[in-house]
Amino acid sequence: MNNATITDPPRILVVGIGGTGAEGLPAMLLTRIQQARVLVGGQRHLAAFPGFGGETLAVTCRMQHIVERLQQARDQGELAVVLASGDPLCYGIGTTLLRHFPPDALEFIPAPSAFQLAGAALGEPWIDFALLSAHARPLADVIERVRTVPKAVILTDHQHTPAVIAQALLAARLPPTTLCAVCENLGYPEQRIVRATLSSVAAQEFAALNVFVVWRDDEATRRSGEDMPLRLMATAPHLPSTSACAAGLPDAAFATEAGLITKREVRLLSLAELALRPGEVLWDIGAGSGAVGIEAARSQPTAQVYAVEKREALCQCIRENLRRFPAPNFSLIEGTAPAACQAWPDPDAVFIGGSGGHLTAMIALVQARLRPGGRLVINLVTLENLQTVRTLLPAARVVQVQISVGQPIQDMLRFEAQNPVFIVSLRREASLGDG
Repeated sequence: MNNATITDPPRILVVGIGGTGAEGLPAMLLTRIQQARVLVGGQRHLAAFPGFGGETLAVTCRMQHIVERLQQARDQGELAVVLASGDPLCYGIGTTLLRHFPPDALEFIPAPSAFQLAGAALGEPWIDFALLSAHARPLADVIERVRTVPKAVILTDHQHTPAVIAQALLAARLPPTTLCAVCENLGYPEQRIVRATLSSVAAQEFAALNVFVVWRDDEATRRSGEDMPLRLMATAPHLPSTSACAAGLPDAAFATEAGLITKREVRLLSLAELALRPGEVLWDIGAGSGAVGIEAARSQPTAQVYAVEKREALCQCIRENLRRFPAPNFSLIEGTAPAACQAWPDPDAVFIGGSGGHLTAMIALVQARLRPGGRLVINLVTLENLQTVRTLLPAARVVQVQISVGQPIQDMLRFEAQNPVFIVSLRREASLGDG
């Protein structure tokens, strides 16, 4: 056998293109693309080759179908080309292709990435930025990273727009005056650079094709904690610093129905017992107006808060409160616990503010699902429910909270008593499941 006659299957050509489309590609590369049998790309990429005579596949198809067709073309000795934006290996389709094909089956020809174009447009070395992507990824991970670096550039998508990201950063306690920029349509004739502050970006809409740049001011970030009202620090001296800065909104700031809200002082004590940490999962059962879950979510932007509330009117209140106090890491289900909780990830902390008559079943689910070291906090107002919880959780700590709020009466001050609340708390040790 003459080994010289054996040829390897052609490599899949992965080409990055910029705002000038086909016009920005060398003539030799254009020829290779036109000679291909299969052309894969986004609708915008395929539109740059209107005269292509082969088969086209839009990336809106199932990725598995695209991979199978590319493999088939390669097996048959046909040239296949994949078009991508910028650098295919920079948060692009190249990474996906490498999960299905060995590196020597792919040939990459990149164009400038969105990060490089943003750096050029802003006149800053892009290599100094933290390069992040919120495209089809958990926003909480991006927010936590932005909080720890001097400057970041973020790829956005239709869900995680600059406004949504800015709102999440504000909820994470970045100062409203934080400097940022939105770079729209980079590399295209309609390119536009908008330099602004975090608070102004949070209230604006931008072109769908953009990257979001944030410069974190360490001094401003530090002072945002120092400038916290003294009354809040005095009210909750034992809260972790991140929670103390973010929690303690006045009750009147929340939309509610028939006054069904965990009052501010009880809310702060309950949040302290929950002790939510970065990246953890919190269940908020019987969320009411959502005050506890929303404040927890805003205090830890990388945590995930799952809330359930069965009353439609209160769910509307929660949605309104999320509009007032954005928390992208807060998820609401209108339903009944414990059934609504079955699909949630195992919790690190659970708050039960209302069980809808299913207190025993809810505690049983928590005993089965709470992670080691997890915290359970229950707010109760009746002796009967307290007796039920004491029977099920005899090792739990119980505190009765009786708050009286000062009210003016002529030129004097009187105190108006609120309903007493029992705060039941328990940390899961190895024996919790034995109850």
